[in-house]
This record gives sequence, C-alpha cells and structure tokens, in this order.
Amino acid sequence: MKALNILIVEDGQSQREMLRDFLLQEGHHVREAENGEKGVELVRDGHVELLLLDYKMPGMDGMEVLKAVKEINPEIDVVIITAYGTIETAVEAMKAGAIDYITKPIEFDELLLLVERVAERRLLIRENEILRKELREKGVTAEQIVYRSPKMEALINMAGRVAPSRATILIQGESGTGKELLARLIHQLSPRSGRAMLAVNCGALHENLLESELFGHEKGAFTGASSRRIGRFEEADGSTLFLDEIGELSAAVQVKLLRFLQEREFQRLGGNQTLRADVRIISATNRDLEARVKAGSFREDLYYRLKVVTIDLPPLRERKEDIPPLIDHFLLKYAAENGKTISGISGEARDLLIKYDYPGNVRELENILERAVVIGRDEIVSVEDLPFLEDSLAASEGGKKAEGLLRGAMEEMERRMIGEAMEKAGDHQTKAAEILGISERMLRYKLKKYGLKSH
Repeated sequence: MKALNILIVEDGQSQREMLRDFLLQEGHHVREAENGEKGVELVRDGHVELLLLDYKMPGMDGMEVLKAVKEINPEIDVVIITAYGTIETAVEAMKAGAIDYITKPIEFDELLLLVERVAERRLLIRENEILRKELREKGVTAEQIVYRSPKMEALINMAGRVAPSRATILIQGESGTGKELLARLIHQLSPRSGRAMLAVNCGALHENLLESELFGHEKGAFTGASSRRIGRFEEADGSTLFLDEIGELSAAVQVKLLRFLQEREFQRLGGNQTLRADVRIISATNRDLEARVKAGSFREDLYYRLKVVTIDLPPLRERKEDIPPLIDHFLLKYAAENGKTISGISGEARDLLIKYDYPGNVRELENILERAVVIGRDEIVSVEDLPFLEDSLAASEGGKKAEGLLRGAMEEMERRMIGEAMEKAGDHQTKAAEILGISERMLRYKLKKYGLKSH
C-alpha cells in the first residue's frame, strides 16, 4: 500500500496520539492538529491527501473545517470521526464532500481498511489521469471513454495496463455494453495503434463463410470461390483482430483458431501453404463460455488461450453513475448530427432515464436519446419525448411492487412458523430448529432477523 500524507484534526490528545502512532507504524506520513483552525492552516501550508477529522470540536467544528478544506483543495479525501450516537451528522458531512466516516471508539482494523481503500482509490485516480492524457494524445474519441463510476474507472485502468502487452484478451458482457468500443480503446493504447483494428462478428456468418473470412481461401476452394481471397488474419498482420461473439465458433473453426494461437500459423481454405501473421487477438462474448466448455460445445484449451486476460464489462444497471454523462454525450452527438438545438434535458426526464434498467444497456440508452432528439419539438428533452420509456418503467415498477408484496407475505408466514416452533419447543432453540428442519445457526439468524426473542 502506498504511504499517504495524513492529517489528523482531533481535540482529544490521547485519541490523536493513538491514531498518529498507529498510522506512523503502518508507514504513513502523519501530521496532527488539536483544533479546526490549526488543521485548516496545515492544509494551506502543506500536501495533504487524507484528512481524519473529528466532527465535534470546540471553536471551528468538523463541518466548518470540511467546507474550508474543500475550498482550498477539493481533491483531499476527508473521513469524519464521530461518536456512535451522531451518525446522522456524519451523513450530513458526506453530503458536503466527506468520503466516509468512522465511529468512536475507533477499531484499528476498520481504520486500516478505510485508509487502504483511500490509497487504492487515489492510485486509481492518478493512473486514470495518466491514461486519459495518453488517450487525448492518441486522439481517442470521447465516445470511447464516457464514464464516471468506480467500476468503469477500474475497468478502464485495467485496459490501459494490459494494452501494451501481446496477451490475448477476453471481454465478457451483455449485449450493448460496449465490448467493441473497449477493444478499440485497448488497441489504440497498444503499440499496434499505427494500423487499423479489424473486427469480425463470428455469429453473423455461416461456418464456411466465417472460415474464409478469417483465414482466406484459394481459388476453387468451394463453389463460387473464383479467385484467391486474403483473410482477416493476413490483413491484420501487425495489428489487432477483434472477434465478437466468439462463443458462436463451430468446432472446425475452433481448431484452426487454437492452432493459430499456439503456433501463430494458419492456412487458407483449400490451400496447403502455411502462413504466419503477427496478430493480437481480442475476443468478446455475451455467453457463459465456461458453461459451454462444461457442456462440451467449446474447447477448454481454446477457452484458456483466449482468456489470458479477462475483462468483465458490467451492465449499465450496475453502474448508474455513468448514465448522466452518457445522457449529455448522446444529446450533444445527435443534436449535432440532426442539426437540432438541444440545450438540455428536464429533471423529470433525466430521473426517468436514470431509474430505467436498460436490458439493452448503453446501446439502448443511445437509441432512446437519438429518438428523443429526432422527435422532440423543443430545445429541452422532456418526459413527453420518452413515452415508451415511461410505460416500460411503470410496468417494471409494478412487477417489483408485486414481487415485494409476495416476499413480505412469505416472510410473515416464516415469522409465524418460527414463533410457533419456539413456543412448541418451550423456547429451546435446538428443539425448535429440529421441528423446522433447519440448523440451529440458521434459526438464530432468523430469530434476530424477525426480532423474536427467547423468553
């Protein structure tokens, strides 16, 4: 873990010194202040990465210090130290810019985990800043890097780290998550970026056509092969070949691809000449390849050759922080393409877009916004421009409400059964667990969950 520059602002001397000694022992650089005024002064005078800030202090309290520090340097991570009974004040502080809180009495294990998380986050941010600079220098378009969520920050960071290597990469994710965009990003960050990346959709072509598309064919190799054709492997020599829907490969093509990955050799369809090519393979799938391997429809040796590095692209519903910047990006894009003057989107429409789960992921969000721009009459995109989405969300929430009612009824039934079993067993937990057919440990969990107590 990287050593952090930590400032402790705490009016209690024993607490302050205890924290200082622990953090110094863990290898961090630590300074301390006994009040808010001195803490703000130390922030102005030196480099602080993490501020451990007591919320309740005489004079300048924690909230005042937090606001002052954020004005001086908004990049400083602030963790609030608060008494157990005043957690609501810590929540208020987090709304004002603190990243977390820790309650007194402070557990050192909890503090260490928190500091490690801050260190990892700051390292990730720095690496992403370097990556973004490199992307700008290479002229990578904004469409490829529109994100805000920690999940995507970590993923883009991983892409930047593996890009310079020769390793094959498997990108997994649902349809519409942006697997090809990520592949292009990796290519553009690689030493192969001087040549265009080539892409083949393995699920869109019949087996023979796909084999010819990938490896080429000789004249007369099959009916209609009137001349030699150069395949994608030859075309991509010195570059990157992106194989989308890799799970759709036939057994015959799997064998040929495996041979290429092992030997870097291949033959054209209908030919005897062995050819070589320097091609970096990035593949993608929305299928569970591991399940296909177990089912015997995908070669295990090929699977492991393809997944030297695996990147899992999360669906949009699991990274909703990315929806607002994507909304702004697509509105600008389609307003420009359609010659429309779009100055923004209403709060109600934005809320509607954020609440939706997007089974079609980013591609679906893009299509929704393109349609809204095209049909919209005003400069502001409104709920009226998203009628189909409003209906879908209402149906979805209706289903969730019904599911919630069913879950509630089942839990009430379970609660009643546990209560009856406990009564029948004379509050003896072992006997009650036997009556219910569950473990005693599970019974204790259920008793706690439903607030049932032994008498």
